[in-house]
Amino acid sequence: MTAVALITGASRGLGAVIARRLAADGLAVAVNYHSDAAGAEKVVDGIRAAGGIAEAFAADVTDESGVGGLITSVTDRLGPVEVLVINATGPQPTVAVEDLTWQAHLDQLTFFIKSPTLLVQAVLPGMKERGGGRVIQIGSDIVDRKLTGTSAYTAAKAAQHSLTDVWARELGPHGITVNVVAPGWIPVERHAGIDETDYRAEVPLRRMGTPEDVAGAVSYLASESGAFVTGQRLTVNGGHT
Repeated sequence: MTAVALITGASRGLGAVIARRLAADGLAVAVNYHSDAAGAEKVVDGIRAAGGIAEAFAADVTDESGVGGLITSVTDRLGPVEVLVINATGPQPTVAVEDLTWQAHLDQLTFFIKSPTLLVQAVLPGMKERGGGRVIQIGSDIVDRKLTGTSAYTAAKAAQHSLTDVWARELGPHGITVNVVAPGWIPVERHAGIDETDYRAEVPLRRMGTPEDVAGAVSYLASESGAFVTGQRLTVNGGHT
């Protein structure tokens, strides 16, 4: 049976490119989306046109029932999830500390702590039963850059990275690896029109990263070559930090 990868937030941006890469690697890909059905179907159609296996799945991955229904649907239509890529994200507003609210923190924690917890809990019984699995979180190098106005986002991302460390130890005895890929600023559709000049000048490799760079890191961690790698943060930012 073909191994199944679930990528959350995969209708566009990093998630879409990761989905295409894992499909090219030979995995059956579950393309999760929240509201962009057309975008998800476009990703699926592209994968199928290239000879891969893919299905689109609508779900709110911050909701308990939504996550449960998603894993059930993926299992019924493609098979049990063996590779879980936690990529979905929400708005990331810049908020000065004077204006910071508890709700601003909760908004970020919902995506980067609650959602990963729900997703891992949902796939864990199957992974334990099969004696293995891969969990790959998409983090951020923001935890090292510590930009002003990003208190809530940075704190939530740092917490997400810490979850990876703990889960790697806890789930290792079951053959489950848990890692985080931490990109720098990787321009995707939502960054259209933003001047990259100053940022690029700070990157030792003197170029912007691409979604394919991130997908390559995910591909490695999902592959047999990454089978003995767990509890790690793989930063993909051209040496910026």
